[in-house]
Amino acid sequence: MTQAKESPELLQPVPPLPPSESLPTMYDLPSEFPEEPGLPDEFHDLQPQLLSRTLRLTQYAADNYFTGTDINLYYDVRNPLWHKRPDWFLAVDVPRLYGGKDLRNSYVVWQEGVSPLVVVEFLSPGTEAEDLGPFYGEATDATNGQSTNSQSKPPRKWQVYEQILRVPYYVVFSRYTGIVRFFRLVGARYEEQVVQQTQPQLWIPELELGLGVWTGTFEGINHGWLRWCDGSGNWLLTDTELESQRADEATEKAVSESQRADEAEARLRQVVRNLRQSGMDTAAIAGVVGLSVEDIDSMDNNLV
Repeated sequence: MTQAKESPELLQPVPPLPPSESLPTMYDLPSEFPEEPGLPDEFHDLQPQLLSRTLRLTQYAADNYFTGTDINLYYDVRNPLWHKRPDWFLAVDVPRLYGGKDLRNSYVVWQEGVSPLVVVEFLSPGTEAEDLGPFYGEATDATNGQSTNSQSKPPRKWQVYEQILRVPYYVVFSRYTGIVRFFRLVGARYEEQVVQQTQPQLWIPELELGLGVWTGTFEGINHGWLRWCDGSGNWLLTDTELESQRADEATEKAVSESQRADEAEARLRQVVRNLRQSGMDTAAIAGVVGLSVEDIDSMDNNLV
């Protein structure tokens, strides 16, 4: 009877390698949905929060725009189950709540009547071709990002954003490289825009806001983050940062007022001291400085 050979991939050195070196890592394991090459990760949770929490729209009331994160975006009334799931998007001139009263489970374009103005995708291993369409790599498939007559399967993400929804601004950001790419709908196609080296790196005139890569700490994580800024490149603050800023300003104001009060009292004491040295009696000094005799006596005691 021949003894079965041990599979080479199961062989371990002596001593054996730890699991972190010998077993698949988070980068190796596939998504639970085979049709979705992207892997859920913590960055895809935190980065959209920062975009939503620093968004300050002066042209729109808070209840007149909607930001969506990883929710189904249904785009084809003829194929109502077809959808994409942008990492983050902004739609303006729509009610914050569905029907003015309910949180959305999804965003259905033919019911909302408005396509997103901005879509942001975060590159993950395996999603570059889907997210960048014809701008991915040196060589591209001749049909990549182009319209087809086939209705047998949903179109790719790039085609949906560019040709079906006609999203005016499309932003792609890689947390691995810190590179942001900016596409603007010009006519029927996206054209890649120049990304500046200074802030704002890219500008969306309809919002009077820019985007750039900010290196800092958000939710306890120091990293490069995509963040909104104004036309001068000043980063817009989150609600938490605004509260902290207001608290710091209130503390600074209180300290400043206390310092001014101490300085005023010191000047008054000096005036009383000078008048006393000139030979003026207490009642006269009280009349000059507008204090009571008791206040002057108390001040004299403190000067001793």
